[in-house]
Amino acid sequence: MVQVKESLSKQYNQLFEIVPPAAIRAVDIKLSAVPDIIKLTLGEPDFAVPDVVKEAVKKAVDDNDSHYAPSQGTLALRQAISDYIHERLSGPVYDPESEISVTIGASEAIYDSLSALFNRGETILVPTPTFCFYQAEALRLGLKVVEINTAPSYLFTAEMFEKAIQEHPEAKGLVLNFPGNPTGVTYDEQELKDLAAAIKKTDILVLSDEIYAELTYGQTHKSITSYILEQTILISGLSKSHAMTGYRVGFIAGPKALMKMVGLAHSGVVTTAPGPMMAGALAALTEARDAPKAMRDIYQKRRDIVLAGLKEAGFTAPTPKGAFYIFAKIPDSLTQDDEAFVYELGEKAKVGTIPGSVFGTGGEGHIRISYATSTEKLEEAMKRVIAYAKAAKEATELSTAE
Repeated sequence: MVQVKESLSKQYNQLFEIVPPAAIRAVDIKLSAVPDIIKLTLGEPDFAVPDVVKEAVKKAVDDNDSHYAPSQGTLALRQAISDYIHERLSGPVYDPESEISVTIGASEAIYDSLSALFNRGETILVPTPTFCFYQAEALRLGLKVVEINTAPSYLFTAEMFEKAIQEHPEAKGLVLNFPGNPTGVTYDEQELKDLAAAIKKTDILVLSDEIYAELTYGQTHKSITSYILEQTILISGLSKSHAMTGYRVGFIAGPKALMKMVGLAHSGVVTTAPGPMMAGALAALTEARDAPKAMRDIYQKRRDIVLAGLKEAGFTAPTPKGAFYIFAKIPDSLTQDDEAFVYELGEKAKVGTIPGSVFGTGGEGHIRISYATSTEKLEEAMKRVIAYAKAAKEATELSTAE
């Protein structure tokens, strides 16, 4: 093992010391060591990428698309993204030349937006429970994060926003994620309109991560950009909608003046997204635009299988209206330390989940289940969870009787 010079052992950004390692990945890695475990841990679609997307990537490679692309992405892809936002998300018509950037996944889009649009020491509001990447990146950039507990509805309402602004008038930004990870909760049109109206009265800049927009059940997604275009940065990508997690194609859209700064952050970090991956993304948004529908229908059936199994096992959870996660409350008869529970469930039932506490305030005592895996695995996983809960309940009753 290479040893660092002693005098350099503390030569790193001290902000990284206050940010824990990626919690979801850490749990997943630890549970992966359990033999025969069924992992419902990661937001990783089990579907194959549409064939037309794969063929587009192959053709780009065969055509020697191995050189630098335009920094903000190919114009054809940016035009397709603009069309997609307008036609599928009920969003505005963005100028593909000045208001859209193609990124290395939505994760880079989040980093670019936070680093380009906020200054060290400024405050951003983050409704929780939510994807822990937002808080981690903000803290690494020296921002102050105010978490707002949205339990038990998991909706960030206009009233919550107004209260948060009263308590934190210094706040500069707000991170929204809907449909939500880890809860699967999303807004109906009136709820979104009310929230947007409250935000519009302020100068708060909104980062709206809508990457699960294509995966909604029983309602059509509407972007918040429909109401507050002038103060919103829209973040999305193709990882979830087209099962393209490994292709790493995301995008950011927003007002020209803001996107000029975001574009500088993007080009400074990665220069450009890879040409063949952008060719695949273009095919996804044009020739395979309807591919998410078939996946969505299957996800809904899987959701219902998991909800039924959890109910039988004594868990309670809101019915997700989007994404592919269920955020379930651990029964009172079982341990309420969600991290300890997750590892016990993994060892004894051989089912892997994520502890709710990693998603921020309001997540304690819950687990997140990803149903982005095969129906067969989900059915077996629910059998194991039900058996585990039954055995645990019987053991508790026996102990009490003694």
